[in-house]
Amino acid sequence: MARTHDHPGEQAAQDPIRLLEIRETPLSVDEIFRAVGDDAAGGIALFVGTVRNHDDGQDVGMLGYSCHPSAQDELRRVAEKVVAQFPVRALAAVHRVGELAVGDLAVVVAVSCAHRGEAFEACRKLIDDLKHEVPIWKHQRFSDGTEEWVGAC
Repeated sequence: MARTHDHPGEQAAQDPIRLLEIRETPLSVDEIFRAVGDDAAGGIALFVGTVRNHDDGQDVGMLGYSCHPSAQDELRRVAEKVVAQFPVRALAAVHRVGELAVGDLAVVVAVSCAHRGEAFEACRKLIDDLKHEVPIWKHQRFSDGTEEWVGAC
């Protein structure tokens, strides 16, 4: 994608990757939103993934996320790919690991770009690639006592 810099405000930020973490503590939409703030951005797209109360017709009581030791490096690789493909001003992605209850935030990603369409596309690419390429696994526990592991990649 060709980038033009007709205005000084359109020049690339120092490092558009502002926040990348895999953490055990609760996530904050405000933290991620603040991380991608940029005066040259006309659009910020943000995605929040939450723990839902069902999956494939079964009631989910609780779930846990765990990750491979390489997950942080893979998350960076995914973010760098998005930054290379889209005119990203700023990008942030945080995924939770550990035990989560229904309604908890599991993942929050955000991208800011000069224009909304680019922000939407880049955010979609970021969350889709994170879910397919970063080695994070979900262990679901259903209300009937059964459980299953779901691989994110």
